[in-house]
Amino acid sequence: MDLFSYMREQNKEKESPLASRLRPTTLDEVVGQQHIIGKDKLLYRAIKADKISSIIFYGPPGTGKTTLAKVIANTTSAEFTQINATSAGKKDMEEVVEQAKNNQGMYGKKTILFIDEIHRFNKGQQDYLLPFVEDGTIILIGATTENPYFEVNGALLSRSVIFELKSLSKEDIKTLLLRAVHDEIKGMGSYGAVIEEDALEFLSDICNGDARSALTAIELGILTTERSTDGKIHITLDVASECIQKRVVKYDKSGDNHYDTISAFIKSMRGSDPDAAIYYLARMLYAGEDIKFIARRIMICAAEDVGMADPNALNVAVSAALAVERLGMPEARIPLAQAVTYVATAPKSNTAYLAIDRALDVVKNTKTAPIPAHLQDAHYKSADKLGHGIGYKYAHAYPGHYVDQQYLPDGLTGERFYEPTENGYEKQIQAYLKSLEQYKNNDHEG
Repeated sequence: MDLFSYMREQNKEKESPLASRLRPTTLDEVVGQQHIIGKDKLLYRAIKADKISSIIFYGPPGTGKTTLAKVIANTTSAEFTQINATSAGKKDMEEVVEQAKNNQGMYGKKTILFIDEIHRFNKGQQDYLLPFVEDGTIILIGATTENPYFEVNGALLSRSVIFELKSLSKEDIKTLLLRAVHDEIKGMGSYGAVIEEDALEFLSDICNGDARSALTAIELGILTTERSTDGKIHITLDVASECIQKRVVKYDKSGDNHYDTISAFIKSMRGSDPDAAIYYLARMLYAGEDIKFIARRIMICAAEDVGMADPNALNVAVSAALAVERLGMPEARIPLAQAVTYVATAPKSNTAYLAIDRALDVVKNTKTAPIPAHLQDAHYKSADKLGHGIGYKYAHAYPGHYVDQQYLPDGLTGERFYEPTENGYEKQIQAYLKSLEQYKNNDHEG
């Protein structure tokens, strides 16, 4: 490296964004992700022992995928090379592979290739890497925000260990923000800034586990806020809100406002008011509520309040929940909105909910009655000697695919648990159950 290249690298380091400057260089500096880098975990042991095999880091933005790659770069004895799949082509990979072969042949040195956003590579580009990963010419470290099981070549996956990174917790983000404010070497400690407690709470909460977003906001706040009369830069709640471009919403995810909002949300869907339901959805999303929690509440409402009046409501809600897990924000707002409007505008019935609670109450408060002998399993040896299955009438052998016989245990015959309403699809259920009356007392097989 010549003098000009060296100076360029030094200036780049000094002038790079806070999130980049504060990036850990050792495992001990890493915040969060203890499920994969705790001291008893595989990845921690592999990095410490410098025995890294090909791996894929998968997780939301700002959770530390590149950070962990940099930590590996600082601890390994192997040659470390980095490319970004958004700009790299086959020629770049060919150069890396050629250099890796030289390192291996001439010096007996391994080469680690870190590919950021590996999901951006097409199938052909990924296929090109396969033989070199297979024979150990390169050790691949891929980073992706997309589910690797959908976006990465199956052959590469089979030769890699996949580590899923989780969104950082609120406490993790707080730790990073305080480090950013007070660290005089990597952070902005030399500016003499002070972050107020409510601003710290707000930023650590609103960034939804994205460390880069939080650090960018605090850097902007410190650089653009004038000093107070005490000579310090005060990062207040208003400053924090402006820097992250999010208005402070009165919403405490652990307090009364959280429960009031989710209560209003559920009651609006139950009350068939799609506009109110969408408003409360937007309020929760803006305040950073857990999208998986919201999806769970929609599923519950679909089953409890729509129920059999529109059985498809639960399908829509479950599909939205799956989409939320795969998409993340901001795209997750769309399937959530679709599910909310569907559930809110669907006909309502809580009869299935009432039916299971009535049945549970009977089971809890009555002696367990024997199952009628003709309904008992007749497939095992000697079942007929015990009378099991004898006398059972196979419904499909009768007109209308129905035959009247006893299904409830003795003592519970005539008990009604499910009583369909005339709302939505339940009106058809009522009509169907009524139509079975014509087949009662029909013991002649079709």
